[in-house]
Amino acid sequence: MALTPEDDIRGSNDNNEPAARTKITTDEPMLPKPYRVQSVIRENHDTVTLALTPLSETQQCITQPGQFNMLYLFGTGEIPISISKLAGPDQPLLHTIRGVGPVSKKCLTLSPGDMIGLRGGFGVGWPLAGKGENLILVAGGIGLAPLRPVIHLMLARPELYGKLTVIYGARNPRDQIFLEELKAWAASDALTFLSTVDLATDSWHGRVGVVTDVMEQISCTPNNTRAFLCGPEVMMHFSVLALEKLGIRADDIYISMERNMKCAIGHCGHCQWGGDFMCKDGPVFDFSTIATRFHIRNY
Repeated sequence: MALTPEDDIRGSNDNNEPAARTKITTDEPMLPKPYRVQSVIRENHDTVTLALTPLSETQQCITQPGQFNMLYLFGTGEIPISISKLAGPDQPLLHTIRGVGPVSKKCLTLSPGDMIGLRGGFGVGWPLAGKGENLILVAGGIGLAPLRPVIHLMLARPELYGKLTVIYGARNPRDQIFLEELKAWAASDALTFLSTVDLATDSWHGRVGVVTDVMEQISCTPNNTRAFLCGPEVMMHFSVLALEKLGIRADDIYISMERNMKCAIGHCGHCQWGGDFMCKDGPVFDFSTIATRFHIRNY
């Protein structure tokens, strides 16, 4: 059974310190398991969320926020997709997919009842904050999807965490995802939600600018704050610089990296980045361990 928002995934710890992140893989990592598309949610013009259920309860993959699965479309191919909502009792596993290539565009044409292959969960996820520790999430575009399970967990168990701040940027209002949740988060007292777009439309009445403009408006206690980033690399590059100006240390900043993953278990080498493999050493990295590589353009 997959973890649910009611599970304390930090693990038992008498000192209320966050448990070490773990890597979860399947016993047969190269064998896709059959999943059925339960529903398809149209997020925007080029993005959908697929709700997937296994044919058997024993086939449900175990995942943590920040991990990814490999989705296989028969006769088309396979792609890595982050998990945008953890499965729960009688609840499907959600993957949010933007159509940019042959496989992802094919995903946009799926209908309820269609079959899909799934391998996972893979990789290292987000290290959730300890008791009372604050968290800043910075997302760009589809990068909100891998951070969404963190938001769900923190809102479900607020007594375990400190202040939650979410900064979400999109190219334009048309590219935003999870619109109903965005409205709910903006109206909630349980978190601080700030959104912005690069280019406004006539109907947009919110902030205009990049996420770093918004970050200049927030305050934090650097010694008690972590930051999670996911989005275009140029966005994460400047967001790291902005976070460091706020006084947050590099080893308290975590970023989710994406590369051309194929096997997802570190065998094929497609996603090798220096001495690391995105699929098994990431996709979430402690920024202090990759800082010298990250700031090299086209590394």
